[in-house]
This record gives sequence, structure tokens and C-alpha cells, in this order.
Amino acid sequence: MRLAVYLPLLLPLLTPLGVRLLAERCEPRLGTWLLSLCALVLGAASTLSLGLLALAGLVRVPWLAALGHWAPPAPRDDPAAVPVSLAAGLLLGGATLMAVRFLLRRARTLAAAALDAACMPAHDGLVVVDDEAPDAFALPGLPGRVVVSTGMLHTLEPAEHRILLAHERAHLTSHHYAFVAAAQLGAAANPLLRPLARAVTYTIERWADESAAASTGDRRQVARAVGKAALAARHADRTPRGALGFLGRGGKGTPGPVPRRVAALLAPPRGPRPLLTAVTLAVPAAALLAAGEAALDLHRLLESLGIR
Repeated sequence: MRLAVYLPLLLPLLTPLGVRLLAERCEPRLGTWLLSLCALVLGAASTLSLGLLALAGLVRVPWLAALGHWAPPAPRDDPAAVPVSLAAGLLLGGATLMAVRFLLRRARTLAAAALDAACMPAHDGLVVVDDEAPDAFALPGLPGRVVVSTGMLHTLEPAEHRILLAHERAHLTSHHYAFVAAAQLGAAANPLLRPLARAVTYTIERWADESAAASTGDRRQVARAVGKAALAARHADRTPRGALGFLGRGGKGTPGPVPRRVAALLAPPRGPRPLLTAVTLAVPAAALLAAGEAALDLHRLLESLGIR
């Protein structure tokens, strides 16, 4: 095996450099697709590379070679020395455990959400709960539900209720939970990809904001509704589950997600970014090509040893 096997492990180190640029400069729908794809592909490619490194080290263990009646390769034939392969095997076990754990938790969460949605009496997919805390969220299911508290309805003006519903329904119709799950799955397999997963939770909100702006035709009014809901939720006694109440803080000197969303709504809509899209797609493509080349190298090595 050649050094290409390490490329999928190194590429995630570079992703934080372009995450903010992609989330802020790219059209939200396209940005969500690109970020989710990168997280999922890089997570899978890095996991595959760990598996290849671990397997390449196994064939170098003398007692395994004696058991399989093959001669272990010379040390110079493979950069995957036994200590490196042992570390790769441990990391592979951790990545697999975290990914399976995430999938099980997400499956239980979605099943519970679908059951809750099916049991909620709704009018045109809308459920109003008697709760003074301002909250609004989309509950995926078959069909999904938009849940809004009376506190949120009292916070917003009647004209802004339409914005709220358009925002939350965009989460359901565009299946935003699937994009978040894909990005978080990649981050579960490779913690270096967590910035990508966090960026997806921001871009789906921007996507829903733009859907609400397109539905109402008034970007400034949508920005005002987002700001009002966020301020009301900030003073609530508990953290809201809703998208319009999506709060967060930026790093030092960096505005949080809500001010950035408001600023984006007050600016002209983002257009397509062909160069940025091409550069972004080149990263997962390079990871897949490198992992594929490493797999072919391992296949040749196993064939040379007579292992089928």
C-alpha cells in the first residue's frame, strides 16, 4: 500500500478552514447539500482508510502468517507498520462504535417523533400547545407536524405567524433532519468533522429563512420575525426546541447564528458559486479516489501473498 491511504485521514484537518466560507457565501440549499455530502463522504473514507491500515498490519503479524500459510511482506513493502496498524485498529473500533451508537439513537429519536406526530391532533399540519414559553419546531413524521406554543404566537404579530409557519414547514418539506443526520453521522465516525455538522445546523436554518422569504416576498419582515423570536426565546426559562428560536454564540469577536441569519436576510439573496462548489466537491472526490487506490493496493498485496 502507498501513502495515499493516509490522505482521507488528513483531509478532514483542512475542512474547518472552508466551513465558514461555504456556510456564509454559498446559497443555503446548495451549502447544505455540499456540507452534508462532505461530512458523510469524508467520514466514510477516513473510516475505510483506518480499516485498510489495520488489515494491512494484520498480514504482517508472523503468527497470523503461519496460520494462513503465507509469508509476511517485508517491512519496506508497506508503510503500515504494526504499531500504526494497531493504532488504526483502535481508532476504527472507536469510529465504528460511535457511528453505530449515533444511528441507534437517531433511529429511536425519529421513531419517537413520528409516534408523537401521529398522536397529535392537528389542523392543516399545525399543532398549538398551551405554553407560555415561546417555542416553535418541526416534528418529522408521516405526516410531520409544526408545533407552536401560545407564547410564540403572542410574541409575534399576526402577519409574522405566516413567516413562522413557512419557516417550520420548510424544515419538513425539505427533509432538513436528514441532512443534519448525515452530517452528524460523518462527525460521529470522525470527530474532526464536527465543524461541518455544526455548519449544517446553521445552513438549514438559512434555507428555511429563504423559503419563508420567498413565500412571503418580504425579506425584511422575515429578518424582523427571526430577531423577535430569538430575543423572546433568550429570555425564556428553558431552551426552545424551535428553529426560529435557534440560539447560539459565535467565537470571540464572532456574531452568533441569529445575527448572521438576520444580516443575510437584510442582504440580497446569495447566488450560485461555481468555483466554490467545484473546490468543495474536489475534497470528497480526492478522499474517495485515495481510499479506492489504497484498497486496490491492499488487494494486490493480498494476492501476492496468496490470500483470497
